[in-house]
Amino acid sequence: MAVGVLLVTHGRLGRHMIDTVTEMIGPPPLAIDVVDIQRGQDPDQLIKEAGIKARQLNSGAGVLMLTDAFGSTPSNVATRTATESPDYRVVAGLNLPMLVRIFNYPKLDLDAMIDNAVQGGRQGIVCGEKDLD
Repeated sequence: MAVGVLLVTHGRLGRHMIDTVTEMIGPPPLAIDVVDIQRGQDPDQLIKEAGIKARQLNSGAGVLMLTDAFGSTPSNVATRTATESPDYRVVAGLNLPMLVRIFNYPKLDLDAMIDNAVQGGRQGIVCGEKDLD
C-alpha cells in the first residue's frame, strides 16, 4: 500500500507540475490525481469531486492533498475534503521540490511523506547567493 496524492490547485497548475516532475524523473511511482479549480466553480461541487478522487486514491495508506496557496479556494476545498477521513491530510504551498521528494520517496507512510515533502519544499526555496553560503 502506498499513500495516494491529490493535487488541488488553481487552473492547470497541478497537471503541469505532475508533467514537469514526470519529465524530470519518470512516471509517478504512486497513485496521483488532480482537481483543477477554475474561477466561478461551485465549491460544493469541487469538494464532491475531490472526495471522489481521494476515495479512489486511498489504498488504505491515506491520501496527501497538496494545494498551492493557503487560504485560497483550492486550499479550502482540500481542507473541507480532508474532514471526510482521518487518513486525509493537507499541505499548502506546493512547489516543484516538494513534488520531487514525493516521487523520490513513494514508500513512506503518510506522516513521514508529509515531513519529507515539507522539508524538500522548504529546502527548495533559496534567496540567491545569501542562502547558498
